[in-house]
Amino acid sequence: MGIGEQIQKDMVEAMRGREVLRLSTLRMIKTALKNKEIDKREPLDEKEEQQVLATMIKQRRDSIEQFQKGGRPELADKEADEIRLIDVYLPKALGEEEISVVVKTTIAEMGAPTMKDMGTVIKNVMAKLQASGARVEGKTVSGLVKKHLEG
Repeated sequence: MGIGEQIQKDMVEAMRGREVLRLSTLRMIKTALKNKEIDKREPLDEKEEQQVLATMIKQRRDSIEQFQKGGRPELADKEADEIRLIDVYLPKALGEEEISVVVKTTIAEMGAPTMKDMGTVIKNVMAKLQASGARVEGKTVSGLVKKHLEG
């Protein structure tokens, strides 16, 4: 079952259970997927659907940061709840230890890269992780690459 079909099924459950936040988040996901499909002018494949959801999570993380800076914790909490609901439809994200192993391997394969080569290292690490179907944030990879290149 694809992400879109699962979301439709879960929307019905949320309506029956009168789960307001879950229902509104599912509707938001469905709309984002439909908009992307309209832009593309053909149905999305699973990888594209996952990319849309990953973008939605990133937007919410940015919003949480802004709400916390603005002294609006209730809005930040709502965004965090939405992230948890969206995250259910994505493959499990890799932890820092797993990403760190790939970073170390990539650095070893590249010889002895310096801080000047950081962009290339990040690009290679991201390519390996995405090829394996893993879900990672570029910010996390960037931080780990920097840490390993400095250390």
